[in-house]
Amino acid sequence: MGHIYLVRHGQASFGSANYDQLSELGFEQSRLLGQWFANCRQTFQRVVTGGMERHRQTADTCLAQLPRTALADTDWLTDDGFAEFDHEEVIVRHCPEFADREAFQRLLAERGRDSSPNQVLQQLVRSAMQRWMSGWHDDDYTETWPAFRHRCVAALERLNDEPAPQEGQGRHSTIVFTSGGTIATLMQHILGLQDFQVLDMSWSLANCAVTKLQHRPGQINVSYLNNYAHLEWLGEAGAVTYR
Repeated sequence: MGHIYLVRHGQASFGSANYDQLSELGFEQSRLLGQWFANCRQTFQRVVTGGMERHRQTADTCLAQLPRTALADTDWLTDDGFAEFDHEEVIVRHCPEFADREAFQRLLAERGRDSSPNQVLQQLVRSAMQRWMSGWHDDDYTETWPAFRHRCVAALERLNDEPAPQEGQGRHSTIVFTSGGTIATLMQHILGLQDFQVLDMSWSLANCAVTKLQHRPGQINVSYLNNYAHLEWLGEAGAVTYR
């Protein structure tokens, strides 16, 4: 039996010119996660990143907290199958005027007068993802929802196809640094969720939260989902974020 730890990246730089960078808080969340793993004396035989800069920054910052001996025999690899879908394209296809970043920020500010900007953003992203997932507009997207789902599941199955450790060799642990949409989609596959449940779950996954899977070839089970106790335990007020 092996373990796969799915880690959502730390808080990214939403609203900036380059979203694909960790914020200052995102780096701190990554350090807190690494301290938690170090306190647990966790080791990993394989580290996988999803190909995005925020994934690699989270991995580097997190694992720098572990003793060198804990990663002495660790294999590092990049698998684009664990990359996030293009959320900017999904939003712009739903609301073309939001190709103008300033117009997008103005909308959040204006609608945020009556409700929080986070609620406005959630409603907007949910509507945009519903359009993407409906299948009625597939020609509008570089990557359709079925293609994204297949890509994510195929990446997980590549990990699961690795031979299980022999008796007496201990448990083989893999850590994957990825994104919320990817993790929610993998949970849909494992737990048999509906598309609307993917929408809800993707919004509830905290930055630097950990989802732990137990696996052997042909079988994957969820050990725990969206664990961010390390942020509550080691962090300060405001350490837990979702965007």
